[in-house]
Amino acid sequence: MSAPLVVRATAKHTATVIFVHGLGDTGHGWKPIADMFRKDEGLQHIKWILPHAPVKPVTANMGMSMPTWRVNPFDIYSFGFDCAEDEKGMLDTRSRLEGLIKAEVEEGISQDRIVLGGFSQGGAMTLLTGLTIPAKLGGLAILSGWLPLRTKFKEMASDNVKDIPMFWGHGKNDPLVTYPKMGKASADFLVDELGVELVGAGQTTGVPKGLEFHGYEGVVHSASEEELEDLRSWLKRTVPKQD
Repeated sequence: MSAPLVVRATAKHTATVIFVHGLGDTGHGWKPIADMFRKDEGLQHIKWILPHAPVKPVTANMGMSMPTWRVNPFDIYSFGFDCAEDEKGMLDTRSRLEGLIKAEVEEGISQDRIVLGGFSQGGAMTLLTGLTIPAKLGGLAILSGWLPLRTKFKEMASDNVKDIPMFWGHGKNDPLVTYPKMGKASADFLVDELGVELVGAGQTTGVPKGLEFHGYEGVVHSASEEELEDLRSWLKRTVPKQD
């Protein structure tokens, strides 16, 4: 995997967001969002790390090669919730992301000031990594994602599952990672099976806790303006600016 794209903080660096792109994309695809967010005075202390997935064949795309979070491989066998999953590839990707987290801690950023996030496949890897590694991160941001390895997730989950704030945004008209069967069903699993507290989507003040789940009318497999504004607000509360 090539070195990640890094977007430096424009003020004193006291927090880091590691954001994982989706299938077929690269870290460059999310740089405009990082650039937009760091213009906000309340987010200028955040460094963004945007890793690039390796280019590999993807079964669900007729074997065509594209950037995908898989090694030997984290392949998408088919686009659906109840399908075969490549556990080995996913765990390998988890190790890579955990390495990025550990590198930030070694540079002096507390793990509770690190947010891991991702879109689609990147959102799935965010959940797998953030909720199963020993580190208690500052928060997780999932956009149009799903919970991977659902049949094993309960036994894999760390002791921090109930204590890590999560933002989840999902388009209700998503034809790929469908809202009811993949997005909402995954969120329900976290609440019903893992005991995560579901917080009202209207919460806009105070320190985030539990799972803040947002469904967006008319939004397909993409991040809407409203969703990004909600994420911006959540980030300000999750890793606020420090003197």
